[in-house]
Amino acid sequence: MDKTIKTVRGNPLAAEPLGRLLIKFAIPSVLSMLVDALYNIVDQIFIGRGVGYLGIAATTVTFPFVTILLSIATLLGIGGSVYTSMNLGAGKEAEAEKTLGTVFTLSVAIGILFTVICLTFLKPLALAFGATKGAQGSLSYVLDYAPIILLGAPFSMAAIALSSMARACGSPILAMGCFLVGAVINLVLDPIYIFVFNWGVKGAAIATVTSQIMSAVILLVYFLKKGHIRLRRKNICPTLPICGQIFAFGLPSCMIQVAVTILQIELNKAVVSCEMAGVGSEAALSSLGIVLRISSVVVSICVGIALGMQPIIGFNKGAGFEHRVKETYKKAVGAATVVSVIGWLICELFPAEILQIFGMNEPASVAFGIKCMRISLFGLAFTGFQVVSAQYYLAAGQAVKAMLLSILRPLLLMVPLIHIFSGIWGMDGILYAGPTADILTALIAAGLVGYDSRKKRKGV
Repeated sequence: MDKTIKTVRGNPLAAEPLGRLLIKFAIPSVLSMLVDALYNIVDQIFIGRGVGYLGIAATTVTFPFVTILLSIATLLGIGGSVYTSMNLGAGKEAEAEKTLGTVFTLSVAIGILFTVICLTFLKPLALAFGATKGAQGSLSYVLDYAPIILLGAPFSMAAIALSSMARACGSPILAMGCFLVGAVINLVLDPIYIFVFNWGVKGAAIATVTSQIMSAVILLVYFLKKGHIRLRRKNICPTLPICGQIFAFGLPSCMIQVAVTILQIELNKAVVSCEMAGVGSEAALSSLGIVLRISSVVVSICVGIALGMQPIIGFNKGAGFEHRVKETYKKAVGAATVVSVIGWLICELFPAEILQIFGMNEPASVAFGIKCMRISLFGLAFTGFQVVSAQYYLAAGQAVKAMLLSILRPLLLMVPLIHIFSGIWGMDGILYAGPTADILTALIAAGLVGYDSRKKRKGV
């Protein structure tokens, strides 16, 4: 017992100033998330300039496959990292190593199963996700792009899950570095495969999968040879108790991605079904895809701040240092809100310049893209508060509240608002659903956080 207390008090997570500690953990997490978002944007830029709007539409249709994959990887990675942080805070390193082995085995096995199922039913799934047939449809491009992305699923899933484990073990720079290496590889290979080899969307997919493989290999080598906790053969067989803990802690974050997947599918279908004068459904889908990628940059930074906050809160919660938990949350909310407001201002002030980067020059499409960006991203300023609050409840072990905040915006509000508003105002209604859901989510999250804060002050 004395040894455990000494270990906890000697850990920088328990003693280092919180501002410095949050910067230390958040910057690598932000950079790793930002790198991931940016190399998705780089894909869109090269595809837009090398293939055209149908290529961007194809990647937008493929996005639900990616978010399903990400939801599973998030379940394993976040669930495993929260449980690992708590075990390390309590001095239980053996249990932390068992968790690492379980996360690795499940990520690879589920990744392979996911690939097989999606490839078997690829065409009907693509059509259900918003692909359209015909000479001017996106289906043929989806069938070129998606199979290659799906073949990389086991590597992508392992990389995402193991990067979360690396952060929990006090190695946020590694989590950043592995994705940075992948991003550089993707950035180099994209123009070669798309323009030099003339492989189109297939080239973009091959470049993406190659980068994912490298990221997974880097993390695997680290946990085999250098990690604070190691990946050992005796721990690779999953156990039900650990799986239960991983699923319990990871489910709220997983539900975010599940909700995003449902939202993306419904959004794609709604946009394709709406008719607009001067803008075809595929061009509208392409514009929406660009806007979503741009917003993902701001969201990724906020998620990175929240992920940097997570091991600090998880450790101090496990160690019983409630005052450090509260202060960490406040600092993370402040940082994420500043980022959200800056991102919102850029999108509102410079939409045309952003769209031109993606090769969008046709006047009607540019006009719709500007309108799409200014309206649908009007609530972007509230993103940081929403993301950090959900992650705070997760790291503090309050899974139900974390899940509520996770699915509130994309699933409980956005999906029904899309159908209600589009039925009244058409395409404009789809655009206005976004900021409406953002504002309502922020108000509900603020009420929940305020209520809990008052309860703690009263000692209830």
